[in-house]
Amino acid sequence: MKTTFILAIVAASATAFAPSSSKAVKASSLSMSEDADIMEVEEPPKPAYPTINGWTADPKAFCAGLPGAVAPLGNFDPLGFTKDMSVNEIKRFREAEVTHGRVGMLAVLGFLVGENFHPFFNGLVIGPAINHLAQVQQIAPFFFAWLFGSILTAELGRAKIGWVSPTKAMKYNQDNEVKGAFGALLRPKYYPGDFGFDPLGLKPTSPQEFAEMQTKELNNGRLAMIAAIGMIGQELVTQNTLF
Repeated sequence: MKTTFILAIVAASATAFAPSSSKAVKASSLSMSEDADIMEVEEPPKPAYPTINGWTADPKAFCAGLPGAVAPLGNFDPLGFTKDMSVNEIKRFREAEVTHGRVGMLAVLGFLVGENFHPFFNGLVIGPAINHLAQVQQIAPFFFAWLFGSILTAELGRAKIGWVSPTKAMKYNQDNEVKGAFGALLRPKYYPGDFGFDPLGLKPTSPQEFAEMQTKELNNGRLAMIAAIGMIGQELVTQNTLF
């Protein structure tokens, strides 16, 4: 009897010092919950804008982080055109800059070559380059119509690739209170100026190389636009060829 009593006391003492199963389950649940919270915190946030050609739009950066800013001017925007501007609007402005830069480069090349070589139209298109299209329209009106149609087709194709349809764009601009866009809205995954035309395969695959090439194109386009303005202005005043 005495032995039984002692064994009962020892068993009761051991039970008192052992953790209860409910407390163990609760502690385990809390530990798992804390681990889940840590995992949620460590998960990187998803970017709000898609990455295109290595560029992810950053609304807080100058021109949303697009390449083109070079020394010594750096972030050159003295009139504040891009201040408080949305990413969509910045993309639209860049699209316009790239397009006009390409037209400017072609115009400068046309001035320099067209005024010195006349292999087409039996050499009848001569004189200042500012008058060449008017001469072509008189000499070969069908060619002028074909040229106009080709440019229109190219522009419509570019618009179809890079731009949202006008009805959807106007609805988006109306819902988001976007003013001054006139129904213009670039597609979210369209990089300004990159409509897939690369017959020689010159487009770099590396994001760094692409940004460098894009900056070179922008700088050459900007210089060409200034040069074209000077050439046109000079010929309008002098009514003579450049050289």
